[in-house]
Amino acid sequence: MKKIFSSIAVLSSLVLVLAGCGTSGNQAAPSAPAEKAPTENAQPANLLEKIKAEGKIRVGTEGTYSPFTFHDESGKLTGYDVEVITEVAKRIGVEPEFMETQWDSMFAGLDSERFDVIANQVGIRPDRQEKYDFSSPYTVSTAVLAVHKDNTTVTDFKDIKGLKAAQTLTSNLTDIARENGAEIVGVEGFNQAIDLLVSKRVEVTVGDRLSFLEFLKQKPETPVKIVANHADAAQNGFMFRKGSNELVEAFNKALDEMRQDGTLAKISEKWFGADVSK
Repeated sequence: MKKIFSSIAVLSSLVLVLAGCGTSGNQAAPSAPAEKAPTENAQPANLLEKIKAEGKIRVGTEGTYSPFTFHDESGKLTGYDVEVITEVAKRIGVEPEFMETQWDSMFAGLDSERFDVIANQVGIRPDRQEKYDFSSPYTVSTAVLAVHKDNTTVTDFKDIKGLKAAQTLTSNLTDIARENGAEIVGVEGFNQAIDLLVSKRVEVTVGDRLSFLEFLKQKPETPVKIVANHADAAQNGFMFRKGSNELVEAFNKALDEMRQDGTLAKISEKWFGADVSK
C-alpha cells in the first residue's frame, strides 16, 4: 500500500512540475503587430509638392511674343513674363523649365500635363476660369486696333466689320475682333499678324497695347499704326489646370511679396518704362 501511495505522490509531483513549466517566464510572449514598412514610392499629395520634389516647374510659353516671351539677339529666351515667372519660381524654391509652343497649342499642352503652368499673357476670363485656375493678375493692359500706315478708312473698332483680321484663334483679343464683325485669319502669334498686316494680306489686327508699343519702339520703320484703344482693360495671369490650389496659392504669395518689395514694378519698368502690373 505504501508503494501505491508513494507512486501517486511521485506522479502528482511530476504534474505540478510540468504545469509550472507551462507558465514559466520562458514562454514566448504574444508577438506584437509588425510595423508597416515605409512606402518607398509615395506619391506627392499635390502638384506643388511634386514640383518641389522634382526641383523644377514646367512652363508653357510662346517664345515669339515680344516683349513678354521672346529670344534676344543671342538666342536667349527673355521678356517680361519670363522674368516674372523666373522670380516666382525662385521664391517657391524651384527652377523654371520653359517649353515653347504655339499659342493655339498651349492650352492643349496644359491639359495633357505637358506643362504645369502657362506664362504668356493669358487673359483672365470667366469662361476660362470655369476650366482653369489663375494666379492674381501680374499685367493689366488694353487691346488696340492696328492697321497698315496707308489705311485711312479704319479709325475705330466699329469700322472692321467684314474686314480680315490676323488673330490667334483662342485669344481674348480675337474675341474683340470677332465681336466687331471681322473675318478671322488664323496666325501663330504676334509677329505673323504683323507680317500679314505689313504685306496687306489682312486689313487689321487686334493686339495688346504693350506689345505694339514695344514693337514700334524697336522697329519704328514698320508701316503699321495704332488707330484705336479698346475701352476694357484686360487682366492677365498665370494659368494652371483646375485643382492646382496649393500651387496657385504659392504663386500668389510670391507675387504679393514681389509687389510689396518693389520687384514686380522694377521688372515692369525695365520692359515698359511704367508699372503695368496694376
